[in-house]
Amino acid sequence: MTRSHDLLIHCATIITVDTDRRVIEGGWIAVDADRIAAIGTGEPPAAERVIDRPGLIALPGLIDAHSHSGHGLVRAAGDGDGDLWFKLCEEIYAGVATPEFWRAEARLAQMERLMGGVTTAVSLLGGGADVMRTDTPEAGDAHCAATVESGLRTFMAVGPGRLPFPKMFGPNRTPVSFDEQMEVCADLVARHDDVVNRRTGVALILPVYSSAHMEDHGPEIRRMSTAMRALQDRTGTIFTQDGHRSGTIAVARDLGLLSPRAALSHSVDLTPEDFEALRETGATIIHNPSAIMSIIGRCPVPELLEAGVTVSLGSDAGAPDRGFDMFRHMAQAMHYHRRHFRDPSVLPDAKALELCTIDAARALGVADQIGSLEVGKKADIIFLNGRQPHLWPPVMALNRITHFANAADVDTVLVDGQVLMEEREIHHLDLDGILGDAQTEADQAFTASGRLETRHESQQSWGKSRRENGAYRVAGSDV
Repeated sequence: MTRSHDLLIHCATIITVDTDRRVIEGGWIAVDADRIAAIGTGEPPAAERVIDRPGLIALPGLIDAHSHSGHGLVRAAGDGDGDLWFKLCEEIYAGVATPEFWRAEARLAQMERLMGGVTTAVSLLGGGADVMRTDTPEAGDAHCAATVESGLRTFMAVGPGRLPFPKMFGPNRTPVSFDEQMEVCADLVARHDDVVNRRTGVALILPVYSSAHMEDHGPEIRRMSTAMRALQDRTGTIFTQDGHRSGTIAVARDLGLLSPRAALSHSVDLTPEDFEALRETGATIIHNPSAIMSIIGRCPVPELLEAGVTVSLGSDAGAPDRGFDMFRHMAQAMHYHRRHFRDPSVLPDAKALELCTIDAARALGVADQIGSLEVGKKADIIFLNGRQPHLWPPVMALNRITHFANAADVDTVLVDGQVLMEEREIHHLDLDGILGDAQTEADQAFTASGRLETRHESQQSWGKSRRENGAYRVAGSDV
């Protein structure tokens, strides 16, 4: 006698993103333990539990390949003043932020991701001007605890800060050397890097350096790169960098940092040498179409794809002007490049979905486990409520998903076969408690840094065509 499955979900539409890119109408998905056991149509098999609601659209869990921890509590502080915003990030992340700050922010981000169908994310432990909180493992431990609590998967990116060293951390401004930061990173990798089985992964990160930086600090940057490369080789982790542009990818290649396990964010205004470096090494690109850096420069996604480079999608969230809604970022990506070429055929709907499913899984080295709905893969599945005016009529599913859907349409979320959200109800997390703790920690951080006044909006933008304090400094533009 054939045993019944653990869970069976009836679907109006199943967008598999599998090898054949099947879109199945009127089908079902069976789940056993943490894996997809069967996908089919017609008479469904028996199951211990059945979810059968009209209009459900099944997708692989969405993957956000680039975001930041900490930003969710800083948000848009500075009211459009980019230089001030970077300064706030450094003062809070490297200074007054406690482990409770990092845990509260991660819990808030994970709740937003869960409610928006993002089941896997890469999140840098800090940001702004390359401020990584790796003076001790406490911030990383707090972030990973929030990941485990949420039930989602997160690659936490950790690494040393930008030159010069030592870096000053904590309210007492304790000096920390490059080697000490690397020791903390190695400790976090050893204890937390198992994204498939434990859902906590660790990525390594090094600041982006340009040819000008190499002229001024070449020996030290080469030493740092050699140490980072050795740690990655020893641990097998993925490697990421934040903010490539205008020749810096070629510099990273020359430093020996690039491989198929390297995923490079933003990557705007690329040079022919950058393209060649990507082809030579197999490194991948993370496109952040909603980010400010994509306003001041352009990531040439269609050209990269045509050159055979793997591209994934990232939110760059959660501040100062964007969130974790990957549906928004898919639509933004399509319009961004279509406007550039003045051609609505550029970056088709299906490709946009691939960027935050199977292509992102490939970039992160986990395409054999997640990123598509296939028998034997992890049951990381999201279900949208398709019976809504903006998603009707029920035809042309790819168009509906990439142009009209949004995070609030996500009805049910599974990770490892566990139902984390159903009909937008989440029972294992306390939303009110998460919101309250986040507000408390943000208030305390801004109070401790003496920056409460930066959280108020001025009247300057009313009735004007542009802000007067809209300065934006690219992270790492100076050492």
